[in-house]
Amino acid sequence: MNKFSRRVFVLGGAATVGVAATPLRSAQAAVPYPFKLGIASGDPAADSVVLWTRLAPSPLNADGQGGMANADVAVDWQIATDELFGSLVGSGTVTARYADAHSVHVVAGGLAPDAEYYYRFRAQGHISPVGRTRTTPAVDTFGRDFVMAFASCAHYEEAYYTAYRRMAEDRPDLVLHLGDYIYEGGPTAGRVRLHVGDEIISLADYRRRYALYKSDPDLQAAHAVAPWVVVPDDHEVENNVAGNSRSGNSPALTAAQWTARRTAAFRAYYENMPLRPTSTPSGASIPLFRRIRWGRLATFHMLDTRQFRNDQACDDGWKVCSDADLASRSITGGPQETWLLDGLNQHFGTWDIIGQQVFFARRFNSTGASMDSWDGYRASRARIQQGWIARGTRNPVVLTGDVHRAWANDLKADYANPASATIGTELVATSVGSGGDGDASTAVPDQATNPHLKFYSNRRGYVRTTIGQTQLRADFRAVATVTEHGAPVTTVKSFVVQDGVPGLQAV
Repeated sequence: MNKFSRRVFVLGGAATVGVAATPLRSAQAAVPYPFKLGIASGDPAADSVVLWTRLAPSPLNADGQGGMANADVAVDWQIATDELFGSLVGSGTVTARYADAHSVHVVAGGLAPDAEYYYRFRAQGHISPVGRTRTTPAVDTFGRDFVMAFASCAHYEEAYYTAYRRMAEDRPDLVLHLGDYIYEGGPTAGRVRLHVGDEIISLADYRRRYALYKSDPDLQAAHAVAPWVVVPDDHEVENNVAGNSRSGNSPALTAAQWTARRTAAFRAYYENMPLRPTSTPSGASIPLFRRIRWGRLATFHMLDTRQFRNDQACDDGWKVCSDADLASRSITGGPQETWLLDGLNQHFGTWDIIGQQVFFARRFNSTGASMDSWDGYRASRARIQQGWIARGTRNPVVLTGDVHRAWANDLKADYANPASATIGTELVATSVGSGGDGDASTAVPDQATNPHLKFYSNRRGYVRTTIGQTQLRADFRAVATVTEHGAPVTTVKSFVVQDGVPGLQAV
């Protein structure tokens, strides 16, 4: 008999695993329940997956330690093929260290490819919620069609996390989060709910802010239902951050204080995400661009468009700026650009999916374009697009967050010529909550000057994709309100991309 006990709850009427009712506790428990930030898994491979938790019985303590004593704690873990844990395939004990805010990252190995698993933890006499995860297909097989959902931009103060809850109810096989998991600002009166503490600067601040966000039960449900692959955008550090540069000067920081802030932000990001040890930060940098291979079906090239970019041209903002055309400007940095093009040249899978942060397709009007998007780094975009053409990349699909609206765009060989070849597709997720409710508008902004922009929605939500050998289907999912709990989700629009036929086809 195994030493843990099962706990399952009902999510949206269907039995699944996650975080809900009073946790099952052992009779020996002598300290408060430590799993208040839930559990998570991530970065799946064909034979392994990362399992994550962080112990925090009092998550919002100002010291960022979650109410834990200054001592390391042993944490037991289990992974099984069934949610009753009758068929264990892995178990062990890992140390949750005070120095790491009692976070743990277990690389559960020796797993079968293309398989579903369940996992849980035990610490200090308490048992965690149960999570569902899975491995990828073997690299030489296609595996089954699979569902991947992606999202971004979850400002805690501006919304309840209904979109995360509805995403969990869809039971995807994989979730991509493309950035702005947290926001750094202090509380703003009059919003739906308030940040705890002032603008975050120190490591304790960042740890407490993650604890606030991860205390949300809807976010916990989304983590518990599937493995996540995560990349940050700017607000995980500071608004519109560009490499080592700050877009603004508030709050005022010395160079040393700015380095310390980035160091704290990246350390807290790693502590709170289901990342492999290869993403462990080093000082004021963190290695995050990486590939996830989904057998022969898809390759996810996850980019970092913040750490290595040149500063925004012409002092940032939306404007006409000739400097945006300079060949020397890069949004990825040279090594990451080379890494991406090398990966696109490998033709590992039917679909090459580029997960990244900011608007990729050209979008301009009489006032200019956004210098914080790829329009501020036009030579960088051209090199990558021309690179995938030259390498014969069959199905490039760019995934984007950041802009708090949903878009679907054809990518063109020459944006100045609407008749030029369509060479790829961009799918842009709206925000989980940033910007509040939005409205029902679907008229595509600036379409007259950008006819390759095919769809727009100003509701909050996420994108659900179904990926198979012959097509990729994208359902733009939205909720009518995020300023109240419980809104249902609807599919606003669906598109397919056919294998070998770049561009969007409306369903």
